[in-house]
Formats: sequence, C-alpha cells, structure tokens
Amino acid sequence: MFTGLIESTGRTLSLERRGEQARLTLEVSFSDEVSLGDSIAVNGCCLTVVERKGETLSFDILTQTLNLTSLGSLEDGMPVNLERALRANDRLGGHFVQGHVDTTGLIKDLSPEGQDHRYEVTLPAEVSRYCISQGSLAVDGISLTIAELLEESALFWITPHTFKATNLQSCQTGQKVNLEADLLAKYVEGLTRQKPSH
Repeated sequence: MFTGLIESTGRTLSLERRGEQARLTLEVSFSDEVSLGDSIAVNGCCLTVVERKGETLSFDILTQTLNLTSLGSLEDGMPVNLERALRANDRLGGHFVQGHVDTTGLIKDLSPEGQDHRYEVTLPAEVSRYCISQGSLAVDGISLTIAELLEESALFWITPHTFKATNLQSCQTGQKVNLEADLLAKYVEGLTRQKPSH
C-alpha cells in the first residue's frame, strides 16, 4: 500500500528484455535503506526488489506488467517516481494507492501557468468511470486531485513543489503515463453491483 506522495526520483539505468519478462535497473538515492523483497512503487507500479548493488536496485517485470503499464517504454536516463510502501504508523497525506496500475493515459498538456503547471491527461473509459471532480487519481504514482473532469481527460494543477519533486520536469506531451483509480471508488462500485441475498 502506498500514498501517492513521491519520496524521490530515480534514474533508469537499463531495461533488459529477458524472454517474456524484463529486468529494470534504477539508480536510487535510498538504496542502502532497502532490503531484497521490499516493495517500491516505480511510476506508480508496485515492484519487488530482486537485487541491490551499491546505489542501484533491480526489479523483474512480467510481460503482463510491461503490456499494461508504461514501464516498457522506459529508456536509459529517464527519471522515475519512487515511493516505498506505507508503514503502519505513517501519516496518510495522499490517498490509498495499491500500486496496481489500471491502464495508461497520454499527456495532452503540461504547460506553465503562473507559478503552477496545467496538466491534462487522457482518461480511458475503464478509469474515467471512477473519477469525479475534486476526487483523487494516481498518475505515474503521484496522488493528484482532479480539478476538472473533461469529456475524455482530466485536468490537474501542479504546484511548484510537486513539479520539482517528481518526474514531471522531464515529461512531454504525448508521453504515456500510468493511471490507478481511487480504491474506494472501486469498492463502492463492487458493493453496489452485488445482488442482495434472500
């Protein structure tokens, strides 16, 4: 479980294809605090640490994850958002994020507006049905509040701190991003679909 509050950014060192999976290796500033088997959200996707060498961490990624997320399009040098799993005594400053990416969207706009940035991302139908204005959505692992829900996209306003503390500094229009809908909205949908027992 994560919160969508990005702890730091890492740098992609390699994405090595290995048959039906891949080995992702990142440069991570807090690698010395990590153990094998730890869960880390990488651009919002929960991955397990399988190797640690100095300041690098490696993760194995299955084909299904490569197909469902944007991780398969990572290139050497690209920054990624990182968040370690939530501890039971931590403050929950964002919202509940599982690290289970629902689908991907595309960046339609990322432009400065005063001291902030206007950020618009396309929303496929399987995610948009869980979204409301002022609701939460995890975009590349960042817990964001939907400022305006448009017909086929969501608009967010990015503060200077969030822009500097995440991979948004290097993002470009047309880039694929990972989307995870609000967990609570999914549960509400599931409960309302259940038939009452007699």
